[in-house]
Amino acid sequence: MEKKIMSCLVLAFGLMIILVLNARASAADGITCEEALTQLVTCQPYFLGFGPKPSPTCCKGAENVSQQANTTTIRRSLCECFENAAKSFQIIPERLKQLPQLCKIQVPVPLDPTVDCNT
Repeated sequence: MEKKIMSCLVLAFGLMIILVLNARASAADGITCEEALTQLVTCQPYFLGFGPKPSPTCCKGAENVSQQANTTTIRRSLCECFENAAKSFQIIPERLKQLPQLCKIQVPVPLDPTVDCNT
C-alpha cells in the first residue's frame, strides 16, 4: 500500500513539474528550471519526509544540477525555481537544507525557500 502511494506521489510530482513549470523553462545558456527539477525528481520522497536520507540517485541528480549552475544568471534562476517548487510541492524546508550535507556535495544555490535569490 505504501509503495502504491509513493508511486502516485512521484507521478503527481512529475506531472506538476511538466505542467506548472513548462512556461518557466527558458534556457539561459544552461540548465532550465524544468531540467533541474526533472533531475531532482528522485529526491521527492526524501523532501516529503519519507526515509531518513536521500537516495543515491537523488544525490547524483543534485550533483549534476550543481555542476550545471555555473553562472550567476543560472544560479539566480535556479534559486527562484527551487524556492517556488518548495512552496508548490510542500517540501519540508529542513530536508531541502540538509541535502548538500547528506549527499556530500557543494551547491552554489541556496537550498532554502526563504532566501533572497537576488543577493
